[in-house]
Amino acid sequence: MDQLDQLVAEAGADFAAAADGAALESAKARYFGKGGSLTELLKGLGKLDPEARKTVGAEINKAKAAIEALLTARRDALQQAALEAQLAAEALDVTLPGRGAGIGGLHPVVRTLERVEQLFRSIGFDVAEGPEIETDFYNFTALNTPANHPARSMHDTFYLENGDGVMLRTHTSPVQIRAMQAHVEAYKDRETMPELRVIAPGRVYRVDSDATHSPMFHQIEGVWIGESVSFADLKGVVADFLRSFFESDDLQVRFRPSFFPFTEPSAEIDVAFMSGALKGRWLEIAGCGMMHPNVLRFGGIDPERYTGFAFGMGPDRLTMLRYGVNDLRLFFEGDLRFLGQFR
Repeated sequence: MDQLDQLVAEAGADFAAAADGAALESAKARYFGKGGSLTELLKGLGKLDPEARKTVGAEINKAKAAIEALLTARRDALQQAALEAQLAAEALDVTLPGRGAGIGGLHPVVRTLERVEQLFRSIGFDVAEGPEIETDFYNFTALNTPANHPARSMHDTFYLENGDGVMLRTHTSPVQIRAMQAHVEAYKDRETMPELRVIAPGRVYRVDSDATHSPMFHQIEGVWIGESVSFADLKGVVADFLRSFFESDDLQVRFRPSFFPFTEPSAEIDVAFMSGALKGRWLEIAGCGMMHPNVLRFGGIDPERYTGFAFGMGPDRLTMLRYGVNDLRLFFEGDLRFLGQFR
């Protein structure tokens, strides 16, 4: 049996000398392979008589179990060493300062919308909202643009499939009709209706896309309705707003005659900066006019007693001018390198 003890010792030494898993498997084959030492001893049991085979077999199996235990211990030791080496290579120095989280900020168009709302609230306007999915009535008909009216071609939009004339709104003007109807309903029991002053900012949609247009963009509609509202009030409100928004008292504002189906008379609003890269150049910035009597009627208001004005402008265009951006699409591409400039 000294031979078996020596075999166990040799196996232990061979396994201990194995530096990695491949070397360990090679050492294992010297004992458990087809021609391995233990395999040969087990093959020799057949030549012994039954009594000797029983005694010798038990000793060989005992040696085999000892060698397997040594093999398992060495395999576990190699795996543990490999794990420790990997952990050491991937270790983090927790004493180092952490990486700071990025600081977010408002989108430049959102900044403009908030600024516009603040300025109009300061002169008595409320902010109204409406659905972005509209009916033909509110988006066109109630705004004096009946079916087959040529002005509808300027508002080519996205219609909902099987929606029976339901579409993504092309402007926030439908909100003025809803606001008028709600205002009339709120004061239907009073002989005199108080003035209605609201702005309606929000997203609108048209089939258009280039450097200055986007299929989705923003618009701000504004209305002021009362018993003696005039075009002079319109000019004063718009001019004061633009000079406040651009923080320029010498900003030039002009009104050019134009046509809109929902206002009469109508005008385009242009501005000219007296300094900077756009100095002296007239830029169209909004449309406006006195509300058409048909629009007042659709809103439930008597045009013989009340008058009002309306205007519409694009906060995206205002943002481009305020920050010197020359391509509208940059606002909606999600490029953090661009948006990070406005934090």
